[in-house]
Amino acid sequence: MLYKVKLKNADDHVLLDDQVYDWLINDPYLSKVDFVNNLRKHSSGCAVFQKTWKKADGGYKTETIYLHKLIAEKYLNHTRTRKENLVGARNGNKLDCRLENLVYRSRAVASRKRKTSSKVGYTGVYRENNRYRAVISVDRKSVHIGMFSTAEEAAMAYNRKSRELYGDKGKINVIKKQARKERDISV
Repeated sequence: MLYKVKLKNADDHVLLDDQVYDWLINDPYLSKVDFVNNLRKHSSGCAVFQKTWKKADGGYKTETIYLHKLIAEKYLNHTRTRKENLVGARNGNKLDCRLENLVYRSRAVASRKRKTSSKVGYTGVYRENNRYRAVISVDRKSVHIGMFSTAEEAAMAYNRKSRELYGDKGKINVIKKQARKERDISV
């Protein structure tokens, strides 16, 4: 069974497996702080529990628990290695906290999967005059892939090189025009 938990500060929901949901509502500490009903959407896009407590000796302490990390530590810690120690979402949806979607990754893979900051809208694609350059990072060095007439062509070239170099651990751009054509064909 799949549970959808509404976030406190957004119209979004977190997806949880039934065994994870049962653990979250039955764990003595998590139920005491009403963890499930106090999940918020963090500025990074993931679900987080944050509570500020007044200390006995004065001052305040803020407790922050990231949902995806909490679940991975409880259920997937056996897959964690020294190198692959960051939790990520296989499908890119940080609110999909089902066990099949969470995975431990290396810092390099997490960096490649991060959302692009390119003004063109595609990872590894940059506009130069009236053309588009595709580049990819290999061993911390920028490698030129080629120059292209459109941003979409450059993004597809980046995708091919990313698959060649990194397999399923590489970043793949979602091509806007290609996605539109595929929708038109299936109608």
